[in-house]
Amino acid sequence: MPLPFLTADRAFDASGDAVDDAALPYDDRDRWRRPYRPGPWRVGIAAILLLLASYLLFAAMIVAFAGALPGAGVCVTTAAVVIAIAVRLLRTGVWVNEQGLRRVGLFATTTLPWSQVAEVRTMQQPVKWLGMPRTVQGQALLAIPTVGEPLRPLITDHNADFLGRMEAFDMAADAVEGWAAEYRT
Repeated sequence: MPLPFLTADRAFDASGDAVDDAALPYDDRDRWRRPYRPGPWRVGIAAILLLLASYLLFAAMIVAFAGALPGAGVCVTTAAVVIAIAVRLLRTGVWVNEQGLRRVGLFATTTLPWSQVAEVRTMQQPVKWLGMPRTVQGQALLAIPTVGEPLRPLITDHNADFLGRMEAFDMAADAVEGWAAEYRT
């Protein structure tokens, strides 16, 4: 089963090297896409959550065979919530298409049309380490809107997608900046 939210929108040749025939080599620009792959921290945490959900479902089966159906229902409901959180965690990040820019978080999503984006740029600033309260000096990709408050950083070099992968952060920031340069009016 293909999982489109796990794929990166970058063309690769047979050797695994990125192919840059065009700045944005995509045919379907109406589809929301993430211009980078989820990082190992994000995928690892989601895998652990899915493992926990499998244990909860197994426990639900054991409790149901023991005859305590309300307890089994609680286990199944908890497993469904854990699965939903794991899938949502994998979907978090920056998504782009020709209409605009979308920042998907665990609990909220913010969409900004390209006409409302004044600038997309990378800045050196204090950033959160893996989304925790601790801040470190790092780089952040910012979208500055034409009107209103600035958005939280779109991506940082210390988030779950790019921690320890500076080259991947640079490629993702360049891709988002490329989309902004092409579609911003």
